Amino acid sequence: MSNETITFLSAHWLDILSTLLGLAYIILEYRASIALWFVGIIMPAIDIYLFWSVGLYADFGMAIYYTLAGIYGFLIWKYGRKRCQGDSNELPVTHFKRSLIAPAAAVFGVAWVAIYAILVCFTDSDVPVTDSFINALSIIAMWALARKYAEQWLIWIVVDIVSSALYAYKGIPFKAGLYAVYVVIAVMGYIKWRRMCVPAEGDRA
Repeated sequence: MSNETITFLSAHWLDILSTLLGLAYIILEYRASIALWFVGIIMPAIDIYLFWSVGLYADFGMAIYYTLAGIYGFLIWKYGRKRCQGDSNELPVTHFKRSLIAPAAAVFGVAWVAIYAILVCFTDSDVPVTDSFINALSIIAMWALARKYAEQWLIWIVVDIVSSALYAYKGIPFKAGLYAVYVVIAVMGYIKWRRMCVPAEGDRA
């Protein structure tokens, strides 16, 4: 192994580790495996330092959110119930209810403006619009994933496309490549989860 390769790997080892965990995470998500939440707690813990080190402060904050959301998601998948669930112990995949679209859009809009304002006023971020956009949208996507809605994949497709471009711009190439792969898997995941959907009359969790 050349000195250049060793130097490169040394400089990007945290990015590489986070990327490998990210691949494991998306595969488990595609399979609708509850194990995804364990990886979903470890990976953002690493990202907390990674994003802070490259000045992606909104992503740094979101990494903290993802850690907490990982705990929430595990509890919902493990103990949550939906009316269509019947006697099954496994939370079923259902469609995103139309009644939730307007509230979700409102939360996204408020979060985008709030995160943007924080970045502009309190950080030296040079990408406040893009950084705040993907993180505000990720809040909605993560909640939809925790509720096991098939359409969460559509939200992630948008997040992943924008994130891949942003991370490439900020010089974390492995993370950028990971999110490009995410786009492909998200399309496949949406098709798979649609086939897994059961009719939902409403939620109790």
